[in-house]
This record gives sequence, structure tokens and C-alpha cells, in this order.
Amino acid sequence: MSKSTPVTAIAPPDRTRKEWPKHSAPATIDPARFRDVLGHYPTGIVVITAMHEQAPVGMAVGSFTSVSLTPALVGFFATRESTTWPKVREAGTFCVNVLGEEHQDICRLFATRGADKFAGLGWEPGDSGAPILDDAAAWIDCRLDRAEELGDHYLALGRVVDLGAKRASGPLIFYRGDYGGYRRRSAVNGPPAAGAAGR
Repeated sequence: MSKSTPVTAIAPPDRTRKEWPKHSAPATIDPARFRDVLGHYPTGIVVITAMHEQAPVGMAVGSFTSVSLTPALVGFFATRESTTWPKVREAGTFCVNVLGEEHQDICRLFATRGADKFAGLGWEPGDSGAPILDDAAAWIDCRLDRAEELGDHYLALGRVVDLGAKRASGPLIFYRGDYGGYRRRSAVNGPPAAGAAGR
């Protein structure tokens, strides 16, 4: 009497799982194309200020963001080529000065390397000692919590020690290589709180 051959059950193919292509190396993105495409996303403009060797220093930044409500953290990115960022890092404290839509000249001034950026500008020291610009629409005084090198930028995280809003002003916005403002079209409940993304 012959023995029967055991039958092995074959599982049906998993048609819900997508096989992603495997790359031996990350794709190389053309920097000009990268800049052009991301230019479709509008960004606000702030001036980061600090005191370094008893002198005020500052730079314009378009990558500022809130990070956390508890503890209160904010962040910004500084290019590795910045001559101001090492001074801000060494100071250990900084102030975020939010610019209004009428402050295009201030933005250009703080974006110019080697300029006398504080000439003719009024300011007062915050609790950290960092300058709070008289013309700022709002300000956030911070202690540098940490800094990490990411690609061609540094990510700076600041722990908020004090903050305030001076006046209601439309924000200065940078969009596709040009400056602009904001006009409210409809009332909303407000943006998501920091840390709410992904809920």
C-alpha cells in the first residue's frame, strides 16, 4: 500500500501590501528644483537676535516654528554658512522678533552679511539680555536648549523664558521669492496647537 504525500497549504498572496522599490542609494534631488518647488509654501519671517561680546547681533530667518507647548519650545534653522549663527550659539540665549508686513526693509537689512544691522533701530534687552526690537509685532525670549547639525543647516531649539505681543499687525510673508502680507478671508478657530500634528 503506497503512502500518501502530505499536502502543504499555500497561503494566498497578500494583495494589501505594496512592495516599494528598493534603492541602493538615496535619490539625488536637484537643489534648484528643490528650492523652486518648496517656494510654493509660504513662510513667515523673524529676526533672531542675541548679545555677543556685549554687542547686538541678528539674522533674518524664514524657518521659525513652534515645537512644544509643555515645555514651551520653539525652533529655527540656521545655514552652516551663517556668520551670525556661531555668535548666537555662543551667547546661549536669543530672542525671536516677529516682523510685520511693513518690515521688508528690516528683513533685507538682517539678511545682508556684514551690514550694520542695528544702526537706527531701537531695541531693549529682554530677560535673557537678547535684543527685543522696538518694531517687532511679537517677541519670544529664549534660552538655547540644544543645537543639532542636519544636512546643510543647524536646528536650534529654544526653551521659552518670556514672550509678548506688541501690536496687531499682519505678518511679513515670503512666497516664491517675494515678500507679501496676509488678508483674512474667513474666521477660523485658529491653527493647530504645537504638538497637535499627527493626532
